[in-house]
Amino acid sequence: MPARKGRGAVSNPEGRFEKRRIAPIDDGQAAGAEEDAPPRLETTVIPETTRTVLSRNDSPDISFDRSINPYKGCEHGCVYCFARPTHSYLGLSPGLDFETKIFSKPDAARLLREELRRPGYRCEVIALGANTDPYQPVERDLKITRSLLEVLREHHHAVGIITKSGLVLRDLDILAPMAKERLASVFVSITTLDRALARTMEPRAASPDRRLETLRALTDAGVPVGVLSSPMIPGLNDSELERILEAAAAAGARSAGYVVLRLPHELKQLFTEWLETHYPLKAKHVLNLVRETHGGKLYDSDFGTRMKGTGPYAELLRRRFETACRRFGLSRGPAPLDTTRFRVPPRAGDQLGLFGP
Repeated sequence: MPARKGRGAVSNPEGRFEKRRIAPIDDGQAAGAEEDAPPRLETTVIPETTRTVLSRNDSPDISFDRSINPYKGCEHGCVYCFARPTHSYLGLSPGLDFETKIFSKPDAARLLREELRRPGYRCEVIALGANTDPYQPVERDLKITRSLLEVLREHHHAVGIITKSGLVLRDLDILAPMAKERLASVFVSITTLDRALARTMEPRAASPDRRLETLRALTDAGVPVGVLSSPMIPGLNDSELERILEAAAAAGARSAGYVVLRLPHELKQLFTEWLETHYPLKAKHVLNLVRETHGGKLYDSDFGTRMKGTGPYAELLRRRFETACRRFGLSRGPAPLDTTRFRVPPRAGDQLGLFGP
């Protein structure tokens, strides 16, 4: 099946909850004909009504217990994105639908303000963009992420951002003052320094050079930054681990993290198709190495091992990461933020306290 230019997934299979399956049949009558090339797919943005904007988790594998994702689906089209299977809950495909049918949350800022004002709310760092990128292309016009940052600034609430996009620099007027109060940090995800691999694997994300420039600009503005070198894909990009960390440290990164490739649910099929289409000579080797890091399976969902893998190959990767972090002066994990500054700003009509606001 031919790939579509500018899109990550090769196909658009039905989600795992759908009972009907549709499979295209190639009769070979017009193979190679220009008119039979896959049509260009446009991006559709669908406003979504939701009652809450904060997502909470109790996973021992991640450092935060709450997050906000302004968008469902992501136009960056990263073929390896572990969030792809969530589109199945919407009756859509984790394949091309995930990167062309984007759901936005236009009421996100209002909902967040209401949640932060609830009695008994306890401040902990909010992760912005834990599943899908908060600075994907539609954010340029919709500015939902920016509106959320404005609310967090009003409340002096700590936030950690994860992104592949240089668009985060647009919001330096908010992030830089927050960073001075230890209220904001940014992790930039860099999967590869190979421009050709990046274009194929992450077709609408910023180039590797642009991401390094973003690290430098954030650092120059006083925003603490880290690099997320993930996912590490055995046999495909894992040989670049040290080079990624070295380049990021030179650009100002203070901390680093990594995750081994995760292939939950439909992502197994999607990633396999992508490999066989773009890297057919490597596909079998890469998939065998992925199985080696997950106990003989393409994915193991167990807490404690799903993010880093198991076995000799995963252990070697862990040691390489730790050695490189020491060599380049990178701490492991995000920079600590201050959650003690949180306060609910007064609004018109609020009753003043006995001893002031």
